[in-house]
Amino acid sequence: MDILKQLQQELQIKPFQVEQTVALLDAGNTVPFIARYRKERTGSLDDQTIRRLAERLNVLRNLEEKRETVRNALAEQGIYTEEMAQRLETAMTQAEIEDLYRPYRPKRRTRASVAKEKGLEPLAEYVLGQVFVVPVMEYAAAFVDSQTGVATVEEALAGAKDILAERFSDDAKLRKMLRDETMRKGNLVCKAAQAQTEPSVYEMYDDYSESLQKAAAHRVLAMNRGEKEGMLSVKLEVEEKGMLEQMARRIIRKDSPVEDILREVIADSYRRLIAPSLEREIRKEITERAERAAMEVFRENVRQLLMQPPIKGKTVLALDPAYRTGCKIAVLDETGKPLATTVIYPTPPQEKIAESEAILLEWIENYGVNLIVIGNGTASRETERFVVDMLKKQRKQVPYVIANEAGASVYSASKLGAEEFPDYDVALRSAISIGRRIQDPLAELVKIDPKAIGVGQYQHDMNQKRLDEVLGGVVEDCVNRVGVDVNTASPALLSYVAGIRGTVAKNILAYREANGMFHSRNELKNVPKLGKKAFEQCAGFLRISQSDMPLDQTGVHPESYKAAEGLLQMCGYRLEDVTNGEVKELAKKAPLTEETARQLGIGLPTLQDIVRELEKPGRDPREDAPAPILRSDVLTMEDLQEGMVLKGTVRNVTDFGVFVDIGVHQDGLVHISQICDRYIKHPLEAVKLGDVVTVRVRNVDLRRKRISLSMREAPSGNNSPVC
Repeated sequence: MDILKQLQQELQIKPFQVEQTVALLDAGNTVPFIARYRKERTGSLDDQTIRRLAERLNVLRNLEEKRETVRNALAEQGIYTEEMAQRLETAMTQAEIEDLYRPYRPKRRTRASVAKEKGLEPLAEYVLGQVFVVPVMEYAAAFVDSQTGVATVEEALAGAKDILAERFSDDAKLRKMLRDETMRKGNLVCKAAQAQTEPSVYEMYDDYSESLQKAAAHRVLAMNRGEKEGMLSVKLEVEEKGMLEQMARRIIRKDSPVEDILREVIADSYRRLIAPSLEREIRKEITERAERAAMEVFRENVRQLLMQPPIKGKTVLALDPAYRTGCKIAVLDETGKPLATTVIYPTPPQEKIAESEAILLEWIENYGVNLIVIGNGTASRETERFVVDMLKKQRKQVPYVIANEAGASVYSASKLGAEEFPDYDVALRSAISIGRRIQDPLAELVKIDPKAIGVGQYQHDMNQKRLDEVLGGVVEDCVNRVGVDVNTASPALLSYVAGIRGTVAKNILAYREANGMFHSRNELKNVPKLGKKAFEQCAGFLRISQSDMPLDQTGVHPESYKAAEGLLQMCGYRLEDVTNGEVKELAKKAPLTEETARQLGIGLPTLQDIVRELEKPGRDPREDAPAPILRSDVLTMEDLQEGMVLKGTVRNVTDFGVFVDIGVHQDGLVHISQICDRYIKHPLEAVKLGDVVTVRVRNVDLRRKRISLSMREAPSGNNSPVC
């Protein structure tokens, strides 16, 4: 297989883009570095395309390794023919390669191998040949032999049938035909494994059937989980008669004298060997397909969550609600530094309302709190009501926002949490984390395993190693897209910078503690284990806000400093003008052309990037995303009525719809059919996590705590995504 050509076809990009990107990856360059600083070589491929190319490159190379292993195994057995080589070369999946090797793979003792040991293989060949000199039973009589353990003609024929059944099962072309036919016509059938006495998340899957071709990823994963939990029985069904006829047409000759015998063998081969094997293979295939689809949704959700805009310049009062153990609170200054922490008890069973109010009001006054953040977990609704009532009673104009607290407890109990806040109780660390994820979502959420931040679907049912790789790549892309201030970043944030991993991140922190703040990018070269290659990869993504070199505060890579200074000089500016924000309209003073780029010794894409950085040094790309909704009053599910129109924030995107926070304790679901007036295959075509949307309430189910919403029926003129 020509891997480069295959990648070109799959990704629909040009040959040089594939060749150059693969060469850069093989040379040890990171995806963010290639996407940002090697645009001339890749034709300006973005980080997502490069990462997908890298992933597929790995898959295809593994496939080639498997192909080579089988090729060597066949050669060792002396059966590697030109025909086999051609078939092996054109096999495009692991399953096809396995099918080709199946007849020659060492097997455990089977009915067919026992029959072969008894010398019955010639009889099987005679039956399959279907051209007889003597009747088959008469021919079979010659194989009756007490020495070999064949006592009767019937036993001889039974052994020959077992040999043929296994041969049919091992036929690669036959298996491919049956697999393809099963995928086209088969159904995934699901039933409840036990009686359902109460509402269950699996109730829709009782007596449920869905075409394999149309099986949605989330339903496949749901059925798998239900089966694993013993709640569902799942199997693959396809019309057996049609499959047997397809086999018969390939195997049985016209007017065959042993048609009945061969049909019996075909049925046995299919039922005993082929169908169970294909079911395992196809279930695995559709599960992997579902996992890939779910990972793509998870990948995009995490990307949008991490790229939510920070709320800067706010002194935050963060609350981590609870009942019995009380509500943990923390005041954070504008930089996220904890100023005070304690525990209050405004919720049942203690309900110390007056005491809790007194503490909050004192802190709001003393610390100048101008934003309240409430975690959305246990007791969130009661805590929200307490806060709103207190603010109304005291006539305080302090807005609040509900934060998704998923993963906060994971962080607070982690080694990283203990290292960052050794003097704080585990529970109080959680409140600090909840407040910080509003002040700077990216900086805080990178401390938490992406699987724990609550924006996936069936993430615990997937291949965890693969999921970690996918989500780790997303975090890396987001961190490098935003950039990192090396003098304030945590080790967790630094470890996602291109070219830097855990040990080097800790070394940067140790160097910072020992020597004070970094004053230039060049100083990074003094950090132990941060070598030449690592510096090349990371330098452009690390910002030095205290540097005397203004370009150290931008995304311009040190390798392009000379070009940047030349451009400034060409346009009549000094380096100091970058710091002062006085560099404007460079494109008018130095046309962004190939000629200008050539004069500066760089490519046009690099020139364009330098211009953007010089005109808006340190610009945060998250500024383009919608800001969180700040609230001043509280709703409950009981307040909702059909037809009510509300503003909400998209909290999660799944295959079947989006969950929207509309200010009550329970997020509402906008089913995919209610997102747009036009047909869409997936919600991500129209909406993404963090979007602020206008919705209309369709139904409220208090018993099941479910809210059904619609974006289609929302009034026009809102800021919902356009469909």
